[in-house]
Amino acid sequence: MSYAFHTADVFTDRLHGGNPLAVIPDARGLSDRQMLAITREFNYSESVFVFPPDAKANTRRVRIFTPGKEIPFAGHPTVGCAFVLATIGEIPLSGEDTRVVLEEGVGPVAVTIRSTNGKPVFSQLTAARLPEIKDPPPPPETLCEILSLEPSHIVADDMIEPEAVSCGVPFLFIPIKKPEMLSWVKVDPLKWEAALRDYWAPEMFVFSTDDWSNIFEGGHIRARMFAPGLGIGEDPATGSACAALAGFLALRSETRDGTVRWTVDQGVEMGRPSRIELEVDLKRGQLAAIRVGGCSVMVSSGTLHITGEA
Repeated sequence: MSYAFHTADVFTDRLHGGNPLAVIPDARGLSDRQMLAITREFNYSESVFVFPPDAKANTRRVRIFTPGKEIPFAGHPTVGCAFVLATIGEIPLSGEDTRVVLEEGVGPVAVTIRSTNGKPVFSQLTAARLPEIKDPPPPPETLCEILSLEPSHIVADDMIEPEAVSCGVPFLFIPIKKPEMLSWVKVDPLKWEAALRDYWAPEMFVFSTDDWSNIFEGGHIRARMFAPGLGIGEDPATGSACAALAGFLALRSETRDGTVRWTVDQGVEMGRPSRIELEVDLKRGQLAAIRVGGCSVMVSSGTLHITGEA
């Protein structure tokens, strides 16, 4: 059987930046085994497989695979899939903003597609789940051993310290003092295996900023993400992590009512710079909504030739 595919670079406005994504716009007939094999063939952080929705009111059902396994939610496959489907005409545009709903493992995910001159350029998801916090992480000394850093490099005070947060996929957030220290990070896989393999949030999101004094009220962040358990050595852009990061920071904001915004640059050390835009709505000091968005560009289109049993 033959299946059409398209690839896009997500969370970037230029070719060969951002996080590459493969989209199979009609994956009916593929088995779990075949979808995982196709994902490993592309060898991107994720590939997304599109099906008709279970509920007629929704736009599509999507399944997201990493080279290691299927996951219930991810940011760059969600916004990238919506962008690709709109670009190839599978989703009709309705003016400057087109709103769709993608069914994912975490539930329905709303996505807004923004267009310019009749062409999609930017897409933004609203997280289906607000942040969840469970068990505390290992001590900073252990995290430093995993990351090849010194304990003095990690921010750990009354306001912020390493913490694990999930908006559908859990991540361990590790703040370090200066953005230039991000280039010093080198993951020790054996120490990661010993300390984090069985932890509820084994994927590590290391981040920093030039202005820690005001970070809870918005600003600019630099980040790297490492996910050995998902078969991803390092990810150029991680929307699901950024959704949880936005909640992690907004929970400490002094803003009672309004929207707080951050810009996250990721993938710089990999040579695939990505830019992710974050927004959090707060009402009476409580999190009301988390949004993650960015630009995308089309890269390629082609045909997969699938043989053998499903």
